Amino acid sequence: MQAEATQTDPSAPAAGHGTLPYRSDIDGLRAVAVLGVLFYHFGVPGLGGGFVGVDVFFVISGFLIGGLLWREYDCTGRIRLSQFYIRRFRRLAPAFFTMAFVTAVFAWALLLPFEFREFGKQLIASTVYLSNALFFRQAGYFDTVSEEKPLLHTWSLAVEEQFYIFLPLFILLFSRNRRVLLVALVACWAASLASCIALTPRLQTATFYLFPFRAWELLSGVLLAIWGCETGRRWRGSEFLSYLGLALVLVSVVAMPAGQAFPGALALVPVLGTVLLLANGCGRNHVNRLLSSRRAVFVGRISYSLYLWHWPVLTLSLYLRGGYANLAEAMAWMALSALLAWLSWRFVETPARQLRLPGIVILGGTVSASAAALALGFWLYRTDGMPDRFGPDVRPHIAASADFLQDWSRCHTPDDGPLEGLEVCPIGPEGPPRVLVWGDSHVRAFKEGLDLAAHEAATPGLILWRAGCPPLFGIHKVESAATPAEDTACSEANLQIRQSFGSLPGLEKILLIGRWTYYASGTGIGLDAANTIAIHPHETPTRIDELQEDIVNAAARTTVSELLDWFDEVVVLRQPPELAEYDSRLAAREAAHRAWPLAGAPVTRPEILRAELAQRVAASEAPWRAMAEAGAVTLIDPWPRLCDDRACHALVDGKGYYFDNNHMTNTAARDLRDLFAPVFARDGGAGS
Repeated sequence: MQAEATQTDPSAPAAGHGTLPYRSDIDGLRAVAVLGVLFYHFGVPGLGGGFVGVDVFFVISGFLIGGLLWREYDCTGRIRLSQFYIRRFRRLAPAFFTMAFVTAVFAWALLLPFEFREFGKQLIASTVYLSNALFFRQAGYFDTVSEEKPLLHTWSLAVEEQFYIFLPLFILLFSRNRRVLLVALVACWAASLASCIALTPRLQTATFYLFPFRAWELLSGVLLAIWGCETGRRWRGSEFLSYLGLALVLVSVVAMPAGQAFPGALALVPVLGTVLLLANGCGRNHVNRLLSSRRAVFVGRISYSLYLWHWPVLTLSLYLRGGYANLAEAMAWMALSALLAWLSWRFVETPARQLRLPGIVILGGTVSASAAALALGFWLYRTDGMPDRFGPDVRPHIAASADFLQDWSRCHTPDDGPLEGLEVCPIGPEGPPRVLVWGDSHVRAFKEGLDLAAHEAATPGLILWRAGCPPLFGIHKVESAATPAEDTACSEANLQIRQSFGSLPGLEKILLIGRWTYYASGTGIGLDAANTIAIHPHETPTRIDELQEDIVNAAARTTVSELLDWFDEVVVLRQPPELAEYDSRLAAREAAHRAWPLAGAPVTRPEILRAELAQRVAASEAPWRAMAEAGAVTLIDPWPRLCDDRACHALVDGKGYYFDNNHMTNTAARDLRDLFAPVFARDGGAGS
């Protein structure tokens, strides 16, 4: 990916110890690697393992850099670090900083403030060769959210840069004893490989991103180069081994499964294939002729720039378009990536490589560009992504999209007692809790309002919540957005809560908050319609003809009946209306991109007609209304504050009240806190 300049130009004279003889087959192998990555990222069918192109690049870089450093060490007994790093800067920095600054311009125009702030962090991390560590801490490479990080691809560049720091210093450390140096290199290779295989099942994100677990791939190339130097190999080898190597690489590109099993032992396949191709790359056979063909060599020569440019083009185009309409559109964006790569290679990479500037000038230019990138990144982070870039029609949605984090610093997990192992979150003033709030993620959404209402009433309270977990007794849920372990944890937590009430003195009221329509219907709505949840009786089998809403209704009645044995009052929050086609983040993007000619068609709608919700609401609210009419529960109704006679709205008085189509923002929670005031009142019940 990066080590191209360690080969001499094919028209240059014979190489000295600072360069390696040119091999056109290596450029062809780069072409295979970069096209695999490109096609995989753009979703070309049939190339589900194209991400292994990065592993191929790692081996090539190890082979070329290892050969370069070993030849110098072999000839002189030392390594000139200053010259080595000047060559690296000359080769890598111009194209990288060009890509980074151009991407920053388009990110300024397209990204929402919190996303642009995160771009600033990415820019800082990639400039100091630590982006792999940043992305390791944030998310996995195969996560969907990865497609919203324009500099995610720099993780592999960071791994190679760390390798460029590690290898020459490692050689210098053991340079006095050649045999010890070789043994140490082999030991590092073995330790890295063993830890990668052993830890991938448990720490896949770490083994994917971090250098110690990827070092063996680069060292595979290094050891191959050293073996070739020591034995005088001419790399002609065996035609059969060339075919085998190509087969291993191509099978990996086509069939390597993405996900939690990679890299681990699976990475041995593309690495071994690359080693075989490099070890036999100068032989006269069909494989090497194919890799040395004019077109393959051309793609290989622009591979560094193509790798640099394709990911920002992909992420920002998807961000603008909201997804590609078809494969033809994806191919068009790939063509743009290739054009930018050629321009970068022709007018940035090649002139920078050919221009004979003193090392101090190259170093000064790299330091200046790095300082500018760091300053820009820090500025974006400190200014929260420059929110003033957008007009008043965009800002309420932007504010809503960032208005979902609450302060949970008071939460803790008891080591003993009836709530042992459950996260409990005090609200209101310090003291024994008098009100228990129990529910799902809608409790989280209302937390700031609940806490403020409890403080204003001077009544301590306690929150128990678990996402996607109905606050009901006697049921078991199976949810598409949850793992089996999370489904089981929900049932176990509810059972533990059920058994705890006799040991929780002082509690007088309980407030139940949940997404009742989701549980009764079994599906989300609109933008989250793909989310499903099945509710089953915990102790009896579900009858074939039994409706889910009937199961939930029965559980609601059972739950309230038991709660009345322990609490003076049971209060239930009527679920706020679901705005089927609303998501604050998507709405902000659509409003921000409205003037762009290639912007995707809007999919969000900041309101919903009451009539559209009537049937869904009726089924889910039936048991709560019946119990409210019978006096068993007190019902809190937020609808009058969110709806008019015709429709319900995401924006109220110019403020964003919805984060997505069913969760409220912190602003809404605080503005609606008066609804909860009766729950925390010391001298009366909750109003209906």
